[in-house]
Amino acid sequence: METHVCPWWLAYSFDNPLRRLLHDPERLLGPLVARGATVIDVGCGMGFFSLGLARLVGEEGQVIAADLQPEMLAKTEARARRAGLAGRIRLHRCAPTELGLAERQADFILAFWMAHEVPDAAHFFRQLRALLLPGGRVLVAEPRLHVTERRVRELLSAARAAGLRPCGAPPVAASRSVLLEADPDAARGA
Repeated sequence: METHVCPWWLAYSFDNPLRRLLHDPERLLGPLVARGATVIDVGCGMGFFSLGLARLVGEEGQVIAADLQPEMLAKTEARARRAGLAGRIRLHRCAPTELGLAERQADFILAFWMAHEVPDAAHFFRQLRALLLPGGRVLVAEPRLHVTERRVRELLSAARAAGLRPCGAPPVAASRSVLLEADPDAARGA
């Protein structure tokens, strides 16, 4: 199943200082993340968004940087230490099909350029739904270059079936994006 995952060494091609021009974490996520929040960065890669999220949540908040590749988590940890943000970021290694996180802890979840890689989208979105606190939201962004509109519609269908409904579509450069929230009329999945 890991064959569908972007290899850690390829992340250097898009996770670099020039990326801030395209996806500035604080500017992009600032309207969605409050100080003191608990945020989960699913598929955090080398921590590009985790660091920005840690700045947004402040000292009172926490970012759970989740990835299945130990190399990605090691790079995130090193970057967080250099930036003085290690105390706000908790590293979590997940399995290819299980996030392995406790339920109902997230105010916000970021799934950036990774949902198309999960082997079972329905199960993935049920897990995200189970992690959300009341009023919590999920931002899913997929790269336009290799994730088709059809695939995004399939992901959105899986999210709806899991009890998440679209509540916006923030503009994200080079991406197809949707903001999701828990649908109070849908049963909670786990």
